[in-house]
Amino acid sequence: MNYIQQAYKGKNDLWRYIASFLVIVVGWQFIGAIPLLVVAVMHSKNIDAFIEGARESFLHMGINSNLFLFLMILTFAIGLFFLFISIKHIHKRSKISLITSREKIDWKRFFYSFTLWFIVSVITIAIGYFTEPENFTWNFKPIPFFILVAISFLFLPLQTSFEELLFRGYLMQGLGILAKNRWFPLFFTSIAFGLLHGANPEVEKLGYIIMVFYIGTGFLLGIMTLMDEGTELSLGFHAANNITAAMLVTTNWTVFQTDALLIDTSEPSVGWETFVPVFVIYPLILFVFSKKYGWTNWKEKLFGKITKPKIKESTIFEEESMLEL
Repeated sequence: MNYIQQAYKGKNDLWRYIASFLVIVVGWQFIGAIPLLVVAVMHSKNIDAFIEGARESFLHMGINSNLFLFLMILTFAIGLFFLFISIKHIHKRSKISLITSREKIDWKRFFYSFTLWFIVSVITIAIGYFTEPENFTWNFKPIPFFILVAISFLFLPLQTSFEELLFRGYLMQGLGILAKNRWFPLFFTSIAFGLLHGANPEVEKLGYIIMVFYIGTGFLLGIMTLMDEGTELSLGFHAANNITAAMLVTTNWTVFQTDALLIDTSEPSVGWETFVPVFVIYPLILFVFSKKYGWTNWKEKLFGKITKPKIKESTIFEEESMLEL
């Protein structure tokens, strides 16, 4: 069974998707946001200050940057928990089937992808730093930075895993069995992933042209998932991307405002760093993965039809322990 067909291991009535959607959204956007809201209230002098802070996603309320990052991650971690709850108790299938078509998670794939993109990201940032040093300020503060490193490696993968398993997992599989093909969920989830990031402050500063980067990244992660029949590569890539973004460079206008090593003081603008990754580096990444993992039959895997397989009763629902991501 391919990756999208894993959804057939569970129950796929329309009401189950509606119920799951409500459970996930409530868990992620409401229950998950409670700790952040409590801290925001504690940092507000009055209701007007709270409302004003909410308009800027509480970025400029004086909340410690590491605490703020942790609280933001917590909303996604709780969303991930409710996503797993929905898969197991509403759709009646295993969490493994949401993550991969393999019998168990291939952690070697995860760490290979993580390491590859971590190295590429570091090199890219280093090139920017050494070619235009006047645009950066050294910002190393030992205690805040090492706390940031701990938060980034221990908790940021929860945020990225939620996004991957929601878009490249739940939506990719659900839309795949609905449309009976692969291309529709690939396009839908990639565009939706980009639109989700439309609320980021980068869009306000740089304009909607930055959506090329977000949607392009969505297509990269979607292609990885379909070609490799699992989310391990996209999970590793996304985790490495956000960890390096949080730890190495910060600005006063991006979604990650942290105690990173460097502060980018340049004027916000759309440059090579927006288009080169999408049109040059991403294709090279796919080429490397295709050679390492022997990807073939691209047309069928990206645009082919999805049919309902015959499934043994014993494989419909598997008992498993909670996964640590």
